[in-house]
Amino acid sequence: MGLRRHWKAWLIGTVVVVAALAVGVPYVYIHFFEGNQPSALTLDTTPQPQASGTAAVSADGTWKVSTGSQAGYRVHEILGGQSVTAVGRGTGVTGNLVISGTNVTTGSFTVDMTAIKSDQTRRDSQFLDIVNTAKFPTATFALTKPIALGSLPAAGKTIKATATGNLTVHGVTKPVTVPVTATRTGNTIQVQGAFTVTFSDYGVQAPDFTVVKVDPTGQVEFLLKLTK
Repeated sequence: MGLRRHWKAWLIGTVVVVAALAVGVPYVYIHFFEGNQPSALTLDTTPQPQASGTAAVSADGTWKVSTGSQAGYRVHEILGGQSVTAVGRGTGVTGNLVISGTNVTTGSFTVDMTAIKSDQTRRDSQFLDIVNTAKFPTATFALTKPIALGSLPAAGKTIKATATGNLTVHGVTKPVTVPVTATRTGNTIQVQGAFTVTFSDYGVQAPDFTVVKVDPTGQVEFLLKLTK
């Protein structure tokens, strides 16, 4: 009888310890090691002084993605019962847009998916596998109709518009509508935006395991800095 009671006590104690670890380890990891995730991307509206004797660049023409551009994702996860926001970003963005008058007539952009990183290498490795970057190393967005700006923003001012185009991820192309905010500082045009995607629409299976569960939708975030 004493041995049976001892065995039961050991079993209960083991269950309690395992349960505490299942909750406590993710909590400690998330709150003490992972830290806060990056905030949403925003435009830099700091005034840029025009050099003396230098004429302002006309908006008409082709504007190319330059240094400082980035794109990535923001998703919600449940890790060991704890709520987590995961953010991954990369600067491997290329492309251009063409402005004529007050319209963006064409535009296309490519993101190097292999260069997108979060604050955790294990998450990054999983991202590469899920999106299958070995076969589909890039994602693209191309306008399917012009963007009517109405008017070009004065220096340091912002305007809002809607970009309609095709997004290709994981070898699947879908039409998307993207709200964007733009500003012009000096001789640089900045465009910032974010929109929601459903992973299964692109043949991507969001992780759904015992320890980790990712929401079926997430945010695509980007900040483009373009020079003529």
